[in-house]
Amino acid sequence: MSGPGKLVPALQNRSFLCLLALVTVAFGWILWPMLSALLWGVALAIVFQPLYRRLLRKTRRPGLSSGVTILVILLLVVLPLTYVMGALVREATVVFEMVKSGQFNFNTYVAQVYAALPSWLLDVLERLGLHDLANLQEKLGSALNQGSQFMATKALGFGQDTFDFLVSFFVMLYLLYFLLRDGEHLSARIRDALPLQDSYKRQLGEKFRTVIRATVKGNIAVAALQGALGGFAFWALGIHAPVLWAVLMAFLSLLPAVGAALVWAPVAIYLLATGHIASGVGLLLFGTIVIGLVDNLLRPLLVGKDTKMPDYVVLLSTLGGMAVFGINGFVIGPLIAAMFIAVWDIVAAERRYPVGDH
Repeated sequence: MSGPGKLVPALQNRSFLCLLALVTVAFGWILWPMLSALLWGVALAIVFQPLYRRLLRKTRRPGLSSGVTILVILLLVVLPLTYVMGALVREATVVFEMVKSGQFNFNTYVAQVYAALPSWLLDVLERLGLHDLANLQEKLGSALNQGSQFMATKALGFGQDTFDFLVSFFVMLYLLYFLLRDGEHLSARIRDALPLQDSYKRQLGEKFRTVIRATVKGNIAVAALQGALGGFAFWALGIHAPVLWAVLMAFLSLLPAVGAALVWAPVAIYLLATGHIASGVGLLLFGTIVIGLVDNLLRPLLVGKDTKMPDYVVLLSTLGGMAVFGINGFVIGPLIAAMFIAVWDIVAAERRYPVGDH
């Protein structure tokens, strides 16, 4: 029989759990605007933790080792990226001006491709409702006008976007310094606070670190390599703005399987349709064999092998993550998928071998 003395502790426990949930949600709400800085601070701390530990063994000074690690990150990652972004802005500006002036006319290119298509393919396009070239050109022109308006809107907000990016960047560097220096202590406090068995904590913690490390290193390495290879191919063929296309291919390469082909395949088709047979065939072969080989071989080795997730799960979680979280989703999506699989593996193991049978 439960009396007032037993009800009071139960009420206190429920009240404390409600308070714990409330302050946790409130703290997450406060941190949400800084999600990108927090995510990349944690990701870079995990990826560069081996370098930090190596420096720490030599210097014996955590603060100095953390500072040197950040300096290495700036030299190896940020400076090259800044150079590429500068070249990208220059080329994008030139292309935008060419489109505005009419020097770069997509309608003309579409007409050239249609004129070179075989009759059987034109019949297929007619069945699909794509045979009306004038209608297609009108839709393309409307899309380009909308794109121009979007670019103009973005240009007006460029200053504010740049300021927000710089704030997030310096917050990320500030956070990264302490995550490198105090990361082990912070992770130990989080493990101690989690109401889980030690074996579960170790399993989930190792999965978290592995997925972050594999996703960041693997996806970024694949994207950079595919973008560089595609940009080199465009430069060798004399295609205008190779850096712009290289960056676009690198960004799309974050999507497994399809990725860079969304850029180089239409260009190859255009080259073939306009009589540049050697260039078109060369780009098709280079894109299929070389660029495609990077995605088919390196991505499973760098991402799927370490995370122990099937390729289709990596693809779906990456696409879904980017749809929900934007560019950050290529890390968050596979991470959520991996933690989902890990948690359900624990549930399945417990059902097979209950705690009392361990």
